[in-house]
Amino acid sequence: MNLSLLIRRFASIGLLVLLWYIAARWWQNSLLPTPGAVVTLAWRELESGQLPLHLSATLLRVAVSFVLAMVLGSVIGIVMGRSRVADQLLDPWLIVFLNIPALVIIILAYVWFGLEELTAIFAIAVNKIPNVVVTMREGARTLDKGYLEMARSFNIGRRKTLLYITLPQLLPFFAVAARSGIALIWKIVLVVELLGRSNGVGFQLHLYFQMFDVTGILAYSLSFILIMLSIEYGLLQPLERRINRWRG
Repeated sequence: MNLSLLIRRFASIGLLVLLWYIAARWWQNSLLPTPGAVVTLAWRELESGQLPLHLSATLLRVAVSFVLAMVLGSVIGIVMGRSRVADQLLDPWLIVFLNIPALVIIILAYVWFGLEELTAIFAIAVNKIPNVVVTMREGARTLDKGYLEMARSFNIGRRKTLLYITLPQLLPFFAVAARSGIALIWKIVLVVELLGRSNGVGFQLHLYFQMFDVTGILAYSLSFILIMLSIEYGLLQPLERRINRWRG
């Protein structure tokens, strides 16, 4: 990331914080605390160990469900993209799952399988898998047939064809699915925790909501958002640029 881009992003964030501070000072209401009050509470929760405890619980759920959704969604999407029969059979299922609200899947999962950790992971992954399938199916459909025919002509073998021809062409689509996946999954995780877990950021948000404590809600929300922004800018975007470098 170049220096000018970094400066612009920090300036944008600084402007947002300044507007927030001005609005909070003008309104002077507990429903809109100042940035300083939010940071003070977040620091207090950090020192007590509560913030790391709940953040780590949420991040673990995000990581496990993300990997599960990416693996299963990629496999299903590639199969649908390469096989017309599989696409015709699975497409109605895909449309159904794309249009079922996330809240419905979460509630049904808890009702059917109980308020367990595995149920939470399952509900999160099921909500994300259809989006990965759509992206990877489109990627599989755009594979260059010329490269595949060349591989068959030279009898390269399925394993080398997969590693050196198929996967490199699918990586940009995988990167897109990963970036959108992180943005979707962490929001679903908070709903899952709010409805049926005894720890995590979503659980804390529910607790502070019951007390109408906006400072606490913002402290936990912004702490988690900062972590997800760090993953986005520090890992996913650089990875996507590296994957797409060959196109330039």
